[in-house]
Amino acid sequence: MPRTARPRSRTALVALSLCFAPGCGSGGTPQGDDAPAPPSSAPTGTGRDVVTWASSAGRIGAAVDGRGYRLVVRTSVGGTGLRVRLSNAFGDQPVTFGNVHAGLQRDGAALVPGSNRRLTFGGARSVTVPAGGIVYSDPLPVRVPAASALVVSLYVPRAGGVLTGHWMAMQTSYTTDGDHTAEESGTNWAQRTGSWFYLDAVTVRPRPTADAVAALGDSITDGWHSTTDLDRRWPDYLARRLRTSPTTSVKGVANAGIAGNKVLADGPGQSALNRLSRDVLALPGLRTVFLFQGVNDIKAEPGATADELIAGYRTLADRVHAAGKCVVAATIAPYKGWREWDPAGEAVRRKVNTFLRTSGEFDAVTDFDRVLRSPYDPERILPAFDGGDHLHPNDKGMRAMADAVDPESLDCGSR
Repeated sequence: MPRTARPRSRTALVALSLCFAPGCGSGGTPQGDDAPAPPSSAPTGTGRDVVTWASSAGRIGAAVDGRGYRLVVRTSVGGTGLRVRLSNAFGDQPVTFGNVHAGLQRDGAALVPGSNRRLTFGGARSVTVPAGGIVYSDPLPVRVPAASALVVSLYVPRAGGVLTGHWMAMQTSYTTDGDHTAEESGTNWAQRTGSWFYLDAVTVRPRPTADAVAALGDSITDGWHSTTDLDRRWPDYLARRLRTSPTTSVKGVANAGIAGNKVLADGPGQSALNRLSRDVLALPGLRTVFLFQGVNDIKAEPGATADELIAGYRTLADRVHAAGKCVVAATIAPYKGWREWDPAGEAVRRKVNTFLRTSGEFDAVTDFDRVLRSPYDPERILPAFDGGDHLHPNDKGMRAMADAVDPESLDCGSR
């Protein structure tokens, strides 16, 4: 179970339409992970904006002119004042978004009639984002329910060079040629994709005020071996728990997992150390970072030592605390049977887990190792939780992980 280390001051479719609510910019261009705060155009705590969905961007191919993207995502917390964050963080040329709409999914690429709404950027219908930049839309004066299947449709008339997005979405989205963003029919959105393009965050203004947690992780957090299109990654199960929990103000959940990601070294995506500011700390309404990474560092060739990985965890914790946020760590789960497992790596995993459990560096610790391991062979995942490759949990294992997180641990005491 999670434990408090020390306090720091520091549904399927829920509703069938977006409901107009009374009352409810264009973005800056952060170039790396040195920025200590969100860009000046980002929603801020004073506006009570909270991230309701996010994914971590990377390089996923070559950008193409004249393409449309209809991207399906699942909100966590509900609210008004919907904004989307579009990213060209890894692009080497400017990208122009000609039209952007947001609606609710009816089925496949088709939208709930009357739900599709145009988003603007500083009052304009289109916006050009420079290489390395991000942009937030203006707030949309509608109410978005929690647990909604939100659909963001983008038209990109001009792009080039590297395409920014999230490769392994575990969610079916749609692409097309030309601008069909305003259409609620799915007829012109016949091409399917398992990736998200350009979109990397959605925010709302919850009532009552709520906070958010970001899960910083690798392919397990990204959801590999969970069931596609059913939102059964462990952060999805956690979002369902938090939504009904009376013991925490944390209701928003952002998934900052990247398959193959490491704490220390770049590879598939920038390392956790190099992407922390953009992918996590810059998210509006963030209260807590949930750190669950390390297995890819251990099983690499050459693998990280325990001391190297521990130093990386300490740096991450220090940076999160310096930003005034809480940090919860999770122990590294067993992976014997995976092709890169060996006794030396297992020794590193055990030493690192001892540090995570006992160091007091974190505001709380969740013991995923204890939750997932077999009682008959603690170096292996329990067969009932094994997705089949002895590293990634299945849906049942994902749910067990989420159930192990104490909602109150995400509040981390008063700050």
